[in-house]
Parts: sequence; structure tokens; C-alpha cells
Amino acid sequence: MAKSFHFSTAPGHLIRRAQQLAVSIFMDETDGCDITPVQFAILNALIDDPGEDQVTLAARVAFDPATFGSVIGRLEAKGWVVRQADPQDRRRKLLWITTDGSKLAISMKRAVTKAQQRILAPLSSAEQAQFSLLLAKLVSGLEA
Repeated sequence: MAKSFHFSTAPGHLIRRAQQLAVSIFMDETDGCDITPVQFAILNALIDDPGEDQVTLAARVAFDPATFGSVIGRLEAKGWVVRQADPQDRRRKLLWITTDGSKLAISMKRAVTKAQQRILAPLSSAEQAQFSLLLAKLVSGLEA
């Protein structure tokens, strides 16, 4: 009989575990902000590009477009985002960050930076730089 697959050393399993740990650290460092990593990414993307359409923004933050609307709905309910129909195409939804949403995202920068530092803390400075480059290369290569 064949032995089981050694998932504990498989890249997919390790990436999933790293994601779980990264989210946990993010939530710990941003305790009390009531925001998820993807919501934080959305707010920051809207600071950079206010009035972005929902489909383009979903692609930009690498989030499933099918469930993106519900995430935006939660951000709207918190008063952090405003969604409006595009006057040229009513089916297209445009998004803007509110003043409260912008203030929140900006106030979180220090905590999110600390979370990133904690995520990479087990690695040396050189390893952190190499890991970040390799991770970006992996994501870029898999998206192609």
C-alpha cells in the first residue's frame, strides 16, 4: 500500500499556512479596527484611484469578483466606501473611499507595517529580501 502524500512539506500547504498566519498577525496588530486584509487593500487602492470601477478594483486587489460586491457592501455599511452607478453605463459600479475610510486606512499604516515586519521576523534581512522577490516572482509567474 502506498504511503500518504507528505502535505506538510508541500508548497501549496505551506503557502496556505503562511496565509493563515499572516491574516492572524494582521488581525492581531489591527485589533479594534474591525477590518480584514482585503478590506484594507481595497481602501488603499481607492485612496490611490478614487472612482475606480468595481470589476477593475477586484482584479487590482486580486479578489474574486463574484464575492467582491458583498465585501464592498460591508465597507459601505461601515461608512468607509460609497458605490454609485456609472452615468455612462448604469451596470458598471464606481467606488469612492469616504473621509472616514481614508482616515482609518491612513491611521492603520503603522500597525500594518508592524504586521508585515512580524510576518517576516523569522528570516534574516537578506532572507526577507530574497523571500519577497521570490514570492513576487511566483505570483507573477502563476498569474501569467
